[in-house]
Amino acid sequence: MKLEDLGYNDKLEKLRSENDFHDFEMGRVISEHKERYIVKTVNGESEAEITGNLRFSAKSREDFPAVGDWVALTMHDSDFSIIHGILPRFSVISRQAVGRFGEIQIIATNIDYALLLQAADRDFNINRLERYLTVCHTSGVNPVIVLSKIDLTDRHRTAELMESIRARIKNVPVIAISNESRDGYDQLEAIIEKGKTYCLLGSSGVGKSTLLNNLSGKPLMQTGAISQSTNKGRHVTSHRELIILENGGILIDNPGMREVGITDSAGGIEITFDLIARYAQRCKFKDCTHTYEKGCSVVEAVGKGEIDEASYDNYLKMEKERAYFESTVAERRKKDKDFGKMLKNYKKDRHKNKD
Repeated sequence: MKLEDLGYNDKLEKLRSENDFHDFEMGRVISEHKERYIVKTVNGESEAEITGNLRFSAKSREDFPAVGDWVALTMHDSDFSIIHGILPRFSVISRQAVGRFGEIQIIATNIDYALLLQAADRDFNINRLERYLTVCHTSGVNPVIVLSKIDLTDRHRTAELMESIRARIKNVPVIAISNESRDGYDQLEAIIEKGKTYCLLGSSGVGKSTLLNNLSGKPLMQTGAISQSTNKGRHVTSHRELIILENGGILIDNPGMREVGITDSAGGIEITFDLIARYAQRCKFKDCTHTYEKGCSVVEAVGKGEIDEASYDNYLKMEKERAYFESTVAERRKKDKDFGKMLKNYKKDRHKNKD
């Protein structure tokens, strides 16, 4: 096992030097279990914890290690290590933390490609695909749409679904596959390169675990059936895990996500809805909300059928989420700042009283 097998390269070695991590062993986090980590190094796998200093200096959950991270560590025995630092990430796939407004949950880091899975037989939803695309574009990750379970529908329906995706989503590869017959696997395997990291994203029951098992050639993940009462997938994967495939590609599996909250602050929505963004540049007012203003080019284009109405509605919903998330973050920062001032004044007054 070499570090290069885990995706290590010259850029990471430069970051290691810049962060003065030469005295530490380098490893990659391959799974996380409630702030205890499994890290893979040239010497194998070990369980790891972070130092107290790293924990104390963390400003938020984003400052803790995540699956995909490169970390500097010291080995204390053959199967236990201490993490002293994290190399800067070149990409971070994240979403709004479920039930915790204003907080971000990291899904995976240092990802080159995201495979966005949707099943052809159930729960097909282009709006959700646009959400995943926005997450990818915000993160700087290359998306690939994978339509799975085509063996459970006919060719006409598959072609219809493929066309509906391509009508709304441009310039993103779309691959239709069957985990049973392996149809489409040749196209999928052609994009998987040695040393590159791929992340599986999708709801429960779309075939992520079966796909991973097939690509790896081993029964690595338990697979589950669709519930007959709810027609929804059961959660089989319970945590994120990084796996090296036979051809040298690196794949991260994820638990199914029913909620994909938007945290976009890097223009991901504008990239996903590129057509709307281009029309928006023609609007009469710079602060146009593209909802009711006279002279709004976006609203006019929707009325003329030049912009898909369903895509437009999804865009407005996601923009509203982004605005709410950003206002919540600003509110949290203000509260933290006010609390810091109060604590500082309290210490200052206490010191005066002692004098």
